[in-house]
Amino acid sequence: MGRRPTSFDIAQLAGVSQPTVSRALRGSKSVNAQTRQRIEAIAQSLHYAVDKHASSLRSQSANTLALLFFEEPAEDESTINPFFLSMLGSITHACARAGYDLLISFQQLSGDWHVDYQDSRKADGIILLGYGDYEAYRARLDHLTEQGTKVVRWGAVGTGPAGITVGSDNRGGGEAATAHLIARGRRRIAFLGAADGRYPELEDRYRGYLDALAAAGIEADVALQVDAITTEDAGQDAIAELARRGADYDAIFAASDSIAIGAMRALATAGRSIPDDVAIVGFDDIASAQLTNPPLTTVAQDARRAGEALVRTLLAKLRGEVSNDAPLPTHLVVRASSGA
Repeated sequence: MGRRPTSFDIAQLAGVSQPTVSRALRGSKSVNAQTRQRIEAIAQSLHYAVDKHASSLRSQSANTLALLFFEEPAEDESTINPFFLSMLGSITHACARAGYDLLISFQQLSGDWHVDYQDSRKADGIILLGYGDYEAYRARLDHLTEQGTKVVRWGAVGTGPAGITVGSDNRGGGEAATAHLIARGRRRIAFLGAADGRYPELEDRYRGYLDALAAAGIEADVALQVDAITTEDAGQDAIAELARRGADYDAIFAASDSIAIGAMRALATAGRSIPDDVAIVGFDDIASAQLTNPPLTTVAQDARRAGEALVRTLLAKLRGEVSNDAPLPTHLVVRASSGA
């Protein structure tokens, strides 16, 4: 061709208009799949690359998505939940496939992070990751959505109008974890994790725990529920709290693997054997769950699908399309900590 190919060249070869080419290369559903595939094939054969700067000027968009990590409520302010870190690769790849850059930022939930994004053009949309106190930052989310900012967060599906929420089947996973412990002959099962609306994901896991107890005819004992945030220190503290209460338990369902790992450390220090004295199940299936002694039985969330779903949902929102908010499935990964 002797010059850099343009979208007009692709339009001529594909027999469509230049706006159709632009929409197709942005992944717009307004272009049917067959036409979009033909346009993409021609663009690839011409080694055509989208000029992001020119495209941004025309569309008044940044061609960038922002990923905000929120700190875990722990003494170490640099702590990020390992499960969220495992999602980073799939989020990055999904953005690249869609032709978007990814801006990653570490934030404090208590700060004014919403002000930095509501009026700026740093990003076209925002992905939020973090297990902070939902009631404390929901007002900020509501303010962002009222301003027209496109926001998608990872959490408990159906927790309100503040943006769109993508999440796993926390309740089903909690039920599966507890039913597994019951099937192993355990009857006094402690739940370590928050059980109120401030942490909706953990509350859903608690509700699943209650579902499994009820199905087995086991009455829930409030003394066996200990509030814990998603850190190892919280898991250790929860075991100390159970000891202060004089609670009798033969199993633990921890609302996250980090809580479970902290609990396992505290139980070992107290001379209690896992799983003989106490069987334990976590939630998330982070990498270190396989490295504990014994390896941790856990409820797995699919980090790859989760990251892809967040990006796909946000892009759909940017295009004004309705997204599917069904929870992503979870599955139980059985290892030695539960006595299997």
